[in-house]
Amino acid sequence: MTSKHVIATTHTGSIKNRFARRFLRSLLKMKRSDRLGTGTGFQSNEEIRKRNAQRIKTAAYRSMARVVGPRKNWSRALLFKLRYRARIQGAGLRKRCLVSKKKRVLRKEIKVQVISREPSRADNLRKLVPGGDSMDICSLLDETAHYIKCLATQVKVMQSIADRFTL
Repeated sequence: MTSKHVIATTHTGSIKNRFARRFLRSLLKMKRSDRLGTGTGFQSNEEIRKRNAQRIKTAAYRSMARVVGPRKNWSRALLFKLRYRARIQGAGLRKRCLVSKKKRVLRKEIKVQVISREPSRADNLRKLVPGGDSMDICSLLDETAHYIKCLATQVKVMQSIADRFTL
């Protein structure tokens, strides 16, 4: 086996490898911040587990979107959403809506009356793909195929990490 063949089979620039490196870096940052005691006080094991699961999920999505970069609409939309969510949480601007339950129900009823048509398959797909609401059907299908490929890669990498570090 020649060295050229080895280099060709271990392509370090693949999406899978770049995602794995970025995701592992994010997990290490999380571990370091936990060690430094950046917790928010006394919490139950269930609360800690939920918070960590959310942090891992966010790290996985952020890592994948950053690996893909701005060339795909879904990655731009996902990064925008994550940045917006971080900005809101960081600033402590999360405020509960002071609208009574009656008004909420009334608003929902009005929306149901205005939107009377059955959503198409494309509309359902637009809800699933980040940034899909602003795409025509051809772009939507292309972005969906790429998004599914990236999600499959994400699952494979996370499964291999779990397999490697489980006892």
